[in-house]
Amino acid sequence: MKRSAAALALGSAVALVATACAGQAGGGGGNEENADAKTITWWHNSNTGEGKEYYDKLAADFEAENGVKVEVSAMAHEDMLTKLQAAFQSGDDEQIPDVYMSRGGGELLNDVEGGVVRDLTTDAAEEIEKISAFAGQYEVEGKVYALPYTMGIVGFWYNTDLFAEAGIDEVSPNPTIEEFYGYVEALDKAGITPLSVGAKDLWPAAHYWYYSVVRECAFETVEAAIESKDYSDPCFVKAGEDLQGIIEKEPFNKGYMATDAQSLEGASGLLATEKVGMELAGHWEPGVAGGLREDGQVPEFLDWFAFPTFDGQAGEPADQMGGGDAWAVSAGAPDAAVDFAKYLLSDDVQIGFAELDMGLPTNPAATGSLKNEALKGLIEVRDAGGNTQLYLDTRLGQSIGEPMNQEIVKMFDGQAEPQDIVDAIQQAAEAE
Repeated sequence: MKRSAAALALGSAVALVATACAGQAGGGGGNEENADAKTITWWHNSNTGEGKEYYDKLAADFEAENGVKVEVSAMAHEDMLTKLQAAFQSGDDEQIPDVYMSRGGGELLNDVEGGVVRDLTTDAAEEIEKISAFAGQYEVEGKVYALPYTMGIVGFWYNTDLFAEAGIDEVSPNPTIEEFYGYVEALDKAGITPLSVGAKDLWPAAHYWYYSVVRECAFETVEAAIESKDYSDPCFVKAGEDLQGIIEKEPFNKGYMATDAQSLEGASGLLATEKVGMELAGHWEPGVAGGLREDGQVPEFLDWFAFPTFDGQAGEPADQMGGGDAWAVSAGAPDAAVDFAKYLLSDDVQIGFAELDMGLPTNPAATGSLKNEALKGLIEVRDAGGNTQLYLDTRLGQSIGEPMNQEIVKMFDGQAEPQDIVDAIQQAAEAE
């Protein structure tokens, strides 16, 4: 199945388990009392460098064009997720942002079931048609609840200069685990820390297990396990054994258990300031790295390769792990918020997004505007074939994703075995 269809399949799977009524989310009618509101709130996670500046400009341009003030809150990703959860749990419309970032999957399903997100199917029909290859991830029971603006995949971003310094003359775009270990050993021998990981934030470390699952388990096996809540297939334990093998190489930065994901002192900062050879990260990494450098520019030394393959794996080599980000509108938001979300998917806005290498745009008009050569290559990988498994914590939702991530990080700390991860998922799934 093509990458462009994978998100649609995922959306269909979510739809099968959805129990919410579409009318709960406002039915696209908006909040009539605030239909003519002159102020809307927007939460996003582009809180550094040119990305933040660009989003501030978009808010100002929209205000000048429409007479609607956009109050922008730019925050670190983890802070945003925490504040969103608190706002939704409060049930107070004044605390809930009008436009916010959604990652789809089980998280979006929870928002729909809670009646806190607006159905955009009719109001944004033109935009949904334009990005239809990716909209399925944000669909519940045939209705679209968020507009994806970027969709990409995770892999290893590496410093080409440090690789050359370590004598690594050739880097495979699709390495085997033996080739990957060769990179690690060469960097270590040259006195270069091979990898950075922000285990403090859980998900950067958890991505290693997710990707090992993509390699060891057939895509259909993972989907069947999620639907049946049965994780007894041995491929899930095998994924943990693969991760254990990587950890035993001791390739990570010192103090990685207390290292965050995307600060200057964090995993992305270590890569951006040339203190490590590589980092497992998504399509956002060039923009994040650029925002952490003194010159604010995307480093020219960055390149990318896929997560390694393993002998005898059941997953297809072309399969990847990743996902996207979308703009959702809260159920109590004024109609101006829908207009703003649509504006953020417009040709000009998406082209500007691509020109700053902030991610892989979903609007076809913008895909040719990326500057970074590695990101251009990711567009080809994204759209060329294979299934893309959504980040498993997002796919499964917080009630399963959180204990799963915690158990994976325990393995990084030497406190968990492969079976422990599977047991944590199974127990959380059965408790839902």
